[in-house]
Amino acid sequence: MQSRDIIVAPATALGGAIAVIRMSGEGSVALCGNLFKGRKSLAEAKSHTIRYGSICDGERVVDDVVVAVFRAPHSYTGEESVEISIHGSRYIAHEVMRLLCEQGARMAEAGEFSQRALAAGRIDLSQAEAVADLIAAESRAAHAVAATQMRGGYSELLEKLRGELLNITTLLELELDFSEEDVEFADRERLRSMLEQTDGAVVRLMESFRVGNAIREGVSVAIVGRPNVGKSTLLNRLVGDDRAMVSDIAGTTRDTIEESVVIDDIRFRFIDTAGLHDTDDRLEKMGIERTERAIRQAQIVLYMVEPSQCEFELPTLSDEQTMLVVVNKMDATSERNIEGALYISARGGEGVDALRHALRSTVDTEGLYRGEVVVSNMRHFEALSRAHEGLQAAVKALDMGVSEELLAEDIRSAINALAEITGRITSDDILKNVFANFCIGK
Repeated sequence: MQSRDIIVAPATALGGAIAVIRMSGEGSVALCGNLFKGRKSLAEAKSHTIRYGSICDGERVVDDVVVAVFRAPHSYTGEESVEISIHGSRYIAHEVMRLLCEQGARMAEAGEFSQRALAAGRIDLSQAEAVADLIAAESRAAHAVAATQMRGGYSELLEKLRGELLNITTLLELELDFSEEDVEFADRERLRSMLEQTDGAVVRLMESFRVGNAIREGVSVAIVGRPNVGKSTLLNRLVGDDRAMVSDIAGTTRDTIEESVVIDDIRFRFIDTAGLHDTDDRLEKMGIERTERAIRQAQIVLYMVEPSQCEFELPTLSDEQTMLVVVNKMDATSERNIEGALYISARGGEGVDALRHALRSTVDTEGLYRGEVVVSNMRHFEALSRAHEGLQAAVKALDMGVSEELLAEDIRSAINALAEITGRITSDDILKNVFANFCIGK
């Protein structure tokens, strides 16, 4: 993270109409200027200005380009940076990067631009993660979560909580300095109230993870029921494609099939499963075991039945799971004798829009679009859990009347846990994990 190399990488996918080559590091402008020919030199360019010209290999013109110049510290990385807009040809892009490397640049590693932005203090670690989430966002809701985090709303809240805890520990440690004089700087009732309020805010962030993680990863929906009830037909109807094999033969589906669909700004991951029934067939048993595992892991279970199935046993779900009973094949009958069920025809499409609406209503995103902070990252959830444990231990220690030193230690463990989220306290292992899945050029 302290490298002074000039790094280069494509910042856009190659093969389109245009592409962008990004460089960062002290001397980027001069290095690019060695290949650039235009009416004005790049050396004279002010920050946040562009120059039109050509990238040349000697007398050979590789491409006509537009070069954007960013002077330190006013760039994404905080370093001197250049972005070269070229035609999207893979050959042109590779030639430009080859020439830049011959001039002294090197190819960037995954996430290295964002790592440099982190090192320069342009963003914190949670904002860096939000950059990757924003790029990967497949729905409006996922975009909203990442955008709020990237703009710093999440970081501001964490820093506010951390600052309040630091004030508390400062007072407690001040008491240690004057321990011989039996002075109390931190009022114990006010201290308890502050700890409980801070812990309440941490718990609310932890509770938002269920929605945030579902938005980020997609809401998992297991489509289950007896064989030949129409599970695969429903999956194909929801996906809009013949993704799952459909036949009148019971037990056609012997393994789980997963497909994703965005419904009103939320991505749902539908899992078509093998039919639930008693069997001695080894392959069918394996399929049913996977169905049962899919039920345990799903956030929503669509239990499908036929109109003739008046009696059936629903699987047992946890308090955090949602069950929707779906009666299929309503194109063949008008009977509606199951209270609270959704009636559809997976083959004809009747009632499927109502099913989509019911699925979408299980995810509350109103607060999200008002800019409320939602936790979507497992690393953050684990850190918040440790902060919660530290704050709970501090309240318990306060009630037991333990020494200021031990009380301060519990509070400091919570401070450190919150600091890990933003990167104020971090390690090489954490950084390696965070940036491992970043794309080249970001």
